[in-house]
Amino acid sequence: MNEPLKLSGVEKRLQERYEVMVQEQTGHAHRVAAGPRHLPREEVKAAVQAAWRFYSNPRTKTTILAQPLLRAAAVAVESVCDNYVLVMGDWSHLDYRSHTDKFDRIQIGQQEEIGYELFSQLAVSDKNGLPLAPLCLRLQAAAGVYSSEYDGARPPLSQLDEIGPVMDHVAGLGLAKRPVFIFDAEVDSVFHFRVWQGGHLFLIRGDEERVVLFEDQEVSVLQVVETLRQRQAFCKVKEVDYKGEMLQQHVAEALVVLHRKAQLNREVAGKRQRIYVKGEPLPLRLVVAELRRADGTVVARWQLWTNLPAEIDAATVALWYYWRWKVESYFKLLKGSGQQIEQWQQETGQRILKRLLVASMACVLVWQLARSTAPQANAARDLLIRLSGRQMEYGKAFTNEALLAGLWVLLAVLDTLERHLPDELLRFADFILGGSGCLDSS
Repeated sequence: MNEPLKLSGVEKRLQERYEVMVQEQTGHAHRVAAGPRHLPREEVKAAVQAAWRFYSNPRTKTTILAQPLLRAAAVAVESVCDNYVLVMGDWSHLDYRSHTDKFDRIQIGQQEEIGYELFSQLAVSDKNGLPLAPLCLRLQAAAGVYSSEYDGARPPLSQLDEIGPVMDHVAGLGLAKRPVFIFDAEVDSVFHFRVWQGGHLFLIRGDEERVVLFEDQEVSVLQVVETLRQRQAFCKVKEVDYKGEMLQQHVAEALVVLHRKAQLNREVAGKRQRIYVKGEPLPLRLVVAELRRADGTVVARWQLWTNLPAEIDAATVALWYYWRWKVESYFKLLKGSGQQIEQWQQETGQRILKRLLVASMACVLVWQLARSTAPQANAARDLLIRLSGRQMEYGKAFTNEALLAGLWVLLAVLDTLERHLPDELLRFADFILGGSGCLDSS
């Protein structure tokens, strides 16, 4: 049995089926053929029926299917993280507007957007920004929220209220390094900062219009930024790739206090209302990162709230936030560049989540290879790239998408060699490429 793919609490038949399904999720899917790419060993109709039974089986619980992911995360955190594990959180709409057989879809955006909402927490190395494994996956459907943390559906909370319990779950996994939770600007909430401050480290992009106490003066964040600029507090730290353009990253830092009442949107007596909640003044670090061209033009600026200790310098804080896009690359691998999740045919949100946990393990196998420093790792990556048939961008040795596609080809080759001798395969190739024995009747 492949130990990294081991499931606990299931019989041998389900264990073997899980291993095969992870392997088949390595194949690069297409919009018109979004099912797993079945290996040569399997008769397609039988494989489809086996997968349907697997995802329908009450014994294949989401908590059980999450085990290999958490095991992979625990090993990776201990070996490739320095002092912390970065946990990148984000939401993604799974658009199934044309899948009318999915009766538990919900509205996830505009009126025409129908499907499920996915909330992911991805572990990333604090040393090099490489993705390790999903620590938590939640999917909201009509029956409620399905999760890798528990079995069955639970009533949904608001997006922001959902974060605290997930933070508690991740903190309770017993990982070797302390988690730092990183979110984009939609999580800029003073109320929730105050709730999380007691037990969790966070790094969150903020709004430049927010009012703070800075050096005992009540000013906006934008005014703080201008003061830092006037004092020439910004330091150039490194060059980064931003949307295909190489830019210089400059950072500065200030200590501020969030002192005002928090604003919350809540439903009161059936109506959506804004309420104000008093709270203790909250001192935080404000780290400002600017991405500039050589002529000094500011292309992007991030105002970052964090309660990280002072020994994590501002340049590192900015770099960690820059790595937040890794969760977007995970969604990309699940959607158009690999798994084609929005074309999956499973008929309920719960079964979509089960398959997602299987597919995520295929992503983890690729990430493990991508960051491996073992003696044979470079040769293994080169082999998968050649098998994938992908052309790499100049200066880039591989992509995760190409490794994923090449891995399926390798598995298919191995499967084929178990059934055919190399000489027999050569004869098949000669026959096919030679016209398959057809004579030109002209």
